[in-house]
Amino acid sequence: MIYHLAQQADWEQAQRDGAYTRSTIGRSLDDEGFVHASSAEQWPVVRSRFYAGVDEPLVLLHIDESRLSSPVVVEVGDPVTGERFPHVYGPIDLAAVVATTRLDPPHGPRGSV
Repeated sequence: MIYHLAQQADWEQAQRDGAYTRSTIGRSLDDEGFVHASSAEQWPVVRSRFYAGVDEPLVLLHIDESRLSSPVVVEVGDPVTGERFPHVYGPIDLAAVVATTRLDPPHGPRGSV
């Protein structure tokens, strides 16, 4: 199982399009060449490091690699630490997303106190 953090609007668009094609926040699959993914241990760190400024709920996609038609390659994602991350080289098939988890911003939904 691999994981991807998606913005709600991007996940909703994927459901209309039939495949998920965002790479990471602000970048498409076409821009980046692959979709960033993480292991179960990595995604919380990715969320805090790269999505800390996102003031809206995120959707954590739980992706069954065996259901993907696009190849997954585990590559060095951080040249400083050498940490390796799974990269999906193509769209994520909706059938490969076996579960989703809504993640509210750390400070709660917009407008809450």
